[in-house]
Order: sequence, then C-alpha cells, then structure tokens
Amino acid sequence: MLLPYEGHKLCYDLVGPDSGDVVLLSHSLGADLGMWAEQVVALAEAGYRVLRWDMPGHGGSDALPPPYTIDQLADTVVAVLDHLEVARAHFVGLSIGGMIGQSLGIRFADRLHSLMLCDTQTQTPDNFSARIDARVAAITPAASCEVLADETLDRWLTAEYKAANPQRWKQIRDTVACCTLDGYIGCARAICNFNYTDRLKTIGTPALVACGTDDPSSSPAVTRQTVSLLANGSYAEFPGAKHLPNVENPSEFNRVLLGWLAARK
Repeated sequence: MLLPYEGHKLCYDLVGPDSGDVVLLSHSLGADLGMWAEQVVALAEAGYRVLRWDMPGHGGSDALPPPYTIDQLADTVVAVLDHLEVARAHFVGLSIGGMIGQSLGIRFADRLHSLMLCDTQTQTPDNFSARIDARVAAITPAASCEVLADETLDRWLTAEYKAANPQRWKQIRDTVACCTLDGYIGCARAICNFNYTDRLKTIGTPALVACGTDDPSSSPAVTRQTVSLLANGSYAEFPGAKHLPNVENPSEFNRVLLGWLAARK
C-alpha cells in the first residue's frame, strides 16, 4: 500500500487480525520491508497486526531529497501510524531501524507499547562518515548500489547461512543492489549525524536491546552498554549471527520477540 507523504509516496503493508496489537517493523540501511519475511507469519499467528514500511528511497517508497535525519525518519513512522489511526504500537527496529526507535522513544513515548532495538548503536559509529564517503564515491559513478551488495551481505550474514540458503541470500542481496542512490545516501547521512547516548535515560518505555554475537558493528559489548543507559532496558543475544539475526536465526529471534511482546500485555 502507498501513502502520500510530502509530495512523495511511502510503501507499507499491514497484515494480521484487526483486533491485535500492532507490531511495527523497521528495516536496515539498504534493505526493505521484505527483510522481515521470517517474522510476519509468526507474529500474525500469535494474534498481532504486523506493520512494515519501506524507508524513503528503499523498496517501494519514493526517495525524499537527501540528506535525512534520524528524527525526520522517525517523524515519517509517526505519519504512517497517524494515517492508519494506530494510537500505539510495539516497535521493532534493526540497525538504522533501531536508531529510529530510539528517536521515537525519546520524542514519542506516548505512541509506544514497547521497543526492541536490534544490532544498533546510540550515536554515529567511529569512522562511519569516512566509510560512507567511500561508499558514495563508489555508487555515484556507477549510478547503482550494486557495487555495495556483496560487501554488505558479507557484513550482514555468515558464509554458512549463504551456503545453506542461497535463494534467500540472493533475494536480500538484490534488494541492496536495487536501493535508490538518494535513499541510500540520505539514510546513510542520517547515521553520520546523530547522537542519542545522553538522552537514552529519558526513555521510560520498556526496551529490549539485542544483537547477533558475531555482528561486526554492534557487538554484545556495545549492546550491553546501550542497555545500561536505559531506565527500563533488557538484553538478548543470538549466538553465531551477524547483523541480521532475524534472518539468520529466525526461530530463536521469533521466540525472543514473541516472549517479549507477551510479557508486555
């Protein structure tokens, strides 16, 4: 489904029983709402309404003129909730999706039942701006994110997962390759310019902070530090997974997610 927004269109989908609490899923940089395919059925069967959206310039959403900010992306999430007349939702975000969740927790606590922040950080990672400059220098002359796809998937998923699930691996790779330049650069620049570390203590919403133990950017140590900054934080980890534990180990991820949601009722 498409939502007109500031002269552009945002793509989202909403499935599950009308009576269920809404669980809003927010994907990582370069991905799209299909990143959560392994969670949709489990959530819907448990009685939840599953709301997924594509960030600007990702998947089926038009690109807004870059650069973006994390707060701007969070405002976009609120616009989707408003359009659907959803007063409050459980929010699950991974990577930049988790950064958006932090902004929501700080600025829109009244719209949240709970937060699950996965494989994310609380401020711009060290040397991230230089890494993004290099990526932009690579994709601009190519006019495509294709040149980033293999390297991205190497960070996101283990070689063992690729060997065992070649079709799903290729599907996610193709999503990265097809991301628009404006969408990728705009969201990447948002990550280059944010810092919620000192404001996390203001988040009173129950928050589960989780990671794959082999995530090269959001390690267990980094994730535990995030938990320590929250007034009502909990920790979970997914052994052997890299940056997308929801894809790499969906049965365990879904068990943790459903347990978390059930405890919030």
